[in-house]
Amino acid sequence: MANVGNRIKHIFNRNESYLLAVLIVLIIVVSLINPKFLSGENFFAILRTYSFIGILSIGFLMVLISGGIDISFTATATVAQYAMAVFLAANPNVPIVMVILVPIVIGIILGSINAFLIHFLKAPSIIITISTLNAYYGILQFISKGRWIYGFPQWFRDFPNIKLIQFLNENGVYYGLSTITAIWIVLLIAGAIVLRYSVLGRNIYALGGDPKAAHRGGLNLFRLRLFCYSFMGFMAGIGAIVHAMVTQTVAPNALLGQEFDVVTAVVLGGASIFGGTGSVLGTVLGVGLVAVIKNALTIVRVPEYWHQVFIGGVLLISVVITATRTRLARQKNRIIDVQN
Repeated sequence: MANVGNRIKHIFNRNESYLLAVLIVLIIVVSLINPKFLSGENFFAILRTYSFIGILSIGFLMVLISGGIDISFTATATVAQYAMAVFLAANPNVPIVMVILVPIVIGIILGSINAFLIHFLKAPSIIITISTLNAYYGILQFISKGRWIYGFPQWFRDFPNIKLIQFLNENGVYYGLSTITAIWIVLLIAGAIVLRYSVLGRNIYALGGDPKAAHRGGLNLFRLRLFCYSFMGFMAGIGAIVHAMVTQTVAPNALLGQEFDVVTAVVLGGASIFGGTGSVLGTVLGVGLVAVIKNALTIVRVPEYWHQVFIGGVLLISVVITATRTRLARQKNRIIDVQN
């Protein structure tokens, strides 16, 4: 009986429990304002719309847990997306595998560059990635001259509209689980397995928790950082494909500013900006909270320029709460150490 009580107490003490409660309350409030919000059609539409943010959030979560910060991932995704579009425009009959490989390889390369610079220059990751963010965007703007690319092959236009599970609404229109959402779900599961059930995942948590202790424990910090930032680049490459398929246009500045939603979702999900903590479940709930908040603001007709202000306020509150809980936990540990 005591074990059951401890488990229940542990569940309610988890950040994910509080986030889920907030999300449920917010969904209820929004549904009272607009009953169509709870419809299955709107649910699947939100999943599809926020798949891009969700995919990038998995990569950012990995970097954040390792104790780093990557701000350049939208620039990485933009460069990868534009290269894919140019390649596809020049070779419309090229095999699909080749089209997919182009942004993924570019994403991994650009992510690896971040890892090399951060590790060997011993500079703060946020400074390095802000620098590469501007460098990647600047180089792309110079090469592309700001030109937009559209008019993709038929298979590229059809793929995001494929429904793996579909339903028929009252107007005779099909809706359901799209291939885009399915990609996000598969990547979520893969990320959860790596972080929760693999030695690599435990090593990443150790790196973020205490790099010096991880190094003394025999962990190769460079390889771990290389994996995390390359994984972020890989996710940026996948996200680039998804975004291009959803919008059917590619522009050299299309993704600028979307890193803010990703950072907000991951931090809201309980990942500490100091490293060492975070979960895929929390990140999913964080993405859900961002999506519901933005939908709610749209429903009540709040001007779009206020959306980021509101999200920024939520992020600030979340960071303050996380920092406070971390400080209290450390103080508690010090008291226990003294008593022992």
